[in-house]
Amino acid sequence: MTAKVEYLGQLGTKATHLKSGNVIHTDAPVDNRGKGEAFSPTDLMATSLASCMMTIMGIKAMDKGIDMEGASATVLKVMASNPRRIARIEINIQMPDKGYSDKEKKILEKAAHGCPVGKSIHPELEEVITINW
Repeated sequence: MTAKVEYLGQLGTKATHLKSGNVIHTDAPVDNRGKGEAFSPTDLMATSLASCMMTIMGIKAMDKGIDMEGASATVLKVMASNPRRIARIEINIQMPDKGYSDKEKKILEKAAHGCPVGKSIHPELEEVITINW
């Protein structure tokens, strides 16, 4: 088992990671009858893609002795209707100014595009990924 998810009422949930005890609360977005007081489940999916990309980049960076501490990403999720779904995820990764070589950039870009979350997303979902060096 990975997690336990409890419905708290008022469109909120509490997800507990069973190994660590860490908790994530969700709320429905304001455009879908929620209060927008926490990540929505679709926010988590979009954010999960960015987090996964940076994690896989970090693993490759560790293996190759590349310093990427200080990297960050912003995430934009765009919803569609009929059926309601995520239509596009835009991720903008900002790499720290560490003078990466072309080879290092290529290694990290390939790693980013090989993350398991990205490989699990439906091919009709548009992904716009930008890595700023």
